[in-house]
Amino acid sequence: MPIIKSAKKAARQAEKRTANNQQIKKDIKAAFKAFKAEPTATNMSKAQSEYDKAVKKGLIKKNTASRRKASLAKIAKAAGVKPATKAA
Repeated sequence: MPIIKSAKKAARQAEKRTANNQQIKKDIKAAFKAFKAEPTATNMSKAQSEYDKAVKKGLIKKNTASRRKASLAKIAKAAGVKPATKAA
């Protein structure tokens, strides 16, 4: 148990950050599972978005997200799903 005030605060912060990181990882897994169960363009977009958020927050590395997004694209291609395009 920390004794010093700053160490107590650091412990509280670490606890909150760990909880946030675990939630983001759960969201990624849920999005991937949903896409795998029903490969649609919207599910693919949601899963890719979750990976991008994780990279932005420093939870996973950029190349890891890129590799995982490529596997999503591979699954989508096998299922015959066209990626959603932005209407411009």
